[in-house]
Amino acid sequence: MKKRYGLLLVSMIVLILAACSNDTSEKEDDGKLKIMTTFYPMYEFTKNIAGDKADVELLIPSTIEPHDWEPTPKDIGNIQKADLFVYNSDDMETWVSDITASIDSSDVSVVEASKGIKLIEEDEEAEESEEEHEHEHEHSHQADPHVWLSPVLAQQEVQTITDALVKVDPDNKAYYETESSKYIKKLKALDEEYKTELKGITSNEFITQHTAFSYLAKEYGLVQVPIAGLSPDEEPSAAKLAELKKFAEEHEINVIYFEELTSSKVAETLANELGADTEVLNALEGLSDEQQKAGEDYITVMEENLKQLKKSFFE
Repeated sequence: MKKRYGLLLVSMIVLILAACSNDTSEKEDDGKLKIMTTFYPMYEFTKNIAGDKADVELLIPSTIEPHDWEPTPKDIGNIQKADLFVYNSDDMETWVSDITASIDSSDVSVVEASKGIKLIEEDEEAEESEEEHEHEHEHSHQADPHVWLSPVLAQQEVQTITDALVKVDPDNKAYYETESSKYIKKLKALDEEYKTELKGITSNEFITQHTAFSYLAKEYGLVQVPIAGLSPDEEPSAAKLAELKKFAEEHEINVIYFEELTSSKVAETLANELGADTEVLNALEGLSDEQQKAGEDYITVMEENLKQLKKSFFE
């Protein structure tokens, strides 16, 4: 995930400051709090807390893989116009530190939803995987940002966002805390569902196309065996695929998982070698308007993920 700032950032800031100076009235146009969130889980969590007391917007389109997305001058202008800006972590939204250095913090509050959560370093993930098989990794000292995929850590993110909302809008403290408690109750029920449904499994390894489910695996005593690293664009070597084929055969793994917003090519290649099935494990980095209109949300997608995971352990 390389940053491509420098002179580009400077020119962007100039454009933003000019835009903001001409358009500061938009913040108060309907009297509601304006909240900008980066990608789907941040939007979903914030929306459930804020309810009808705020206008919550999504910055990164749900059809775009957010790992390497970078903001345009217009995007930065929209962040500056918000009362609150919610993002997951500096390891996911790598551009945030550059942006927050340029915006007026007296106008917009910034909250890192994963603050206080100890992130797993990719080196740690490699060490855990090596207990089962030899693991190649190309990155160093990179933290895994996918904390929202643990229903338990999702509760912590919701609480952090709630505290930020209350600080920005103390008049509606009781409302935010009530809505937050309702949503955390749903996340606790989801956690219990995972615990119940995964009780008594005889095997615990599952193969994913990229390293997105470490926190989920750690929470429920599972072992994620990733084809690639934290970047969904990472291509495995032929030797790595051969190694994974051997591992899957030895452990009788018959399902290879990929994600909706990434190409399934690598997963399909390995599955074809094994005569295995491919299934989607949704990393919830984006949820389309169509999916949301159909009633899908964080809870329903995580329930579907549980259903798909069980295919590795019970079928």
